[in-house]
Amino acid sequence: MYSNDSFSRLDESDDSIFYATDRFVQHIDSFALKTVERIIGELVIEDDPVILDLMAGWDSHLPSTIQPKRVVGLGLNRNELAQNESLTDWLCHDLNKNPSLPFPDNTFDAVLNVVSVDYMTRPLEVVREVGRILKPGGLFLVIFSNRMFEQKAVKLWRHSAEGERVLLVEEFFNQAGIFTRPQVFLSKGKPRPHEDKYAHFGIPSDPIYAVYAEKNGGETSARPKRLTDSALPDLPDLKELERRKAAVKDTLQCPHCSEKLLKWEVPQNPFSQWDLEFMFLCFNDECPYLVRGWDVMYRQGNTGLSYRFAYDPVRDQCLSVPVPSLQALKEGIVE
Repeated sequence: MYSNDSFSRLDESDDSIFYATDRFVQHIDSFALKTVERIIGELVIEDDPVILDLMAGWDSHLPSTIQPKRVVGLGLNRNELAQNESLTDWLCHDLNKNPSLPFPDNTFDAVLNVVSVDYMTRPLEVVREVGRILKPGGLFLVIFSNRMFEQKAVKLWRHSAEGERVLLVEEFFNQAGIFTRPQVFLSKGKPRPHEDKYAHFGIPSDPIYAVYAEKNGGETSARPKRLTDSALPDLPDLKELERRKAAVKDTLQCPHCSEKLLKWEVPQNPFSQWDLEFMFLCFNDECPYLVRGWDVMYRQGNTGLSYRFAYDPVRDQCLSVPVPSLQALKEGIVE
């Protein structure tokens, strides 16, 4: 899995220089941020928890439902840490120089690492240290997206697809030998907030991946073993859905969102599975069928894919057409 340069970076200069620049910005969009807060709120279930924000900045993403006894921030930018209102105390510490965490054994109820695992050059050592400082049964939660400072992300991360990165983080947990079997949560393909500066590009909200586990040795926990995505849009009930599907021939409307289907030219190449000239597809990027499809396909092992609703007018059939992105297939729209 690893080569000699797996954890090398394009910029090998001292991290303290790079992170000395204040970055009082959010690194993911507002919808993704709410997802992060919800994940943390559902998984940190202890009363008055003691929390470590590992590789912290100016925002620890703690929801108001959590009332911690203590929140320690460990990061590299003094100004950001000092202005993080969630922290009760903080310290500057470079994990890439020294992965040993300056805390006693069994100190924390939860350790959070949000959108920064891709910068760890010694991740296995850090994860083992997290296991040491967690109380038995304590939570280690790693959350990441697909954005990064490319010059500081390690080679293995840069060269991996998003789904492979999930497997990589799971492997860190497994190799540490301290945690229960890691669980995974995915939020992907949600509509980007309309006020977001990238909304006009037609790209979805930033994906959120969460990998989490408990330290071995704890009592039976009430912590959720699997998170559900409460932000998924609703689908019509089965009876109504079947009625709409039966009417597509006349309405040319998507049965899942009621948007007008668009005429789409079927690609004519040796790999095409369709022997017709045109189909009708739903190109509504907020269609619940499409939005829910990212998670459905991921759980089936088809990472990075969803599907759009399609109608075959020759055979009067409703179909699913897989897509790797929101822009895929749109070049074939003819009306």
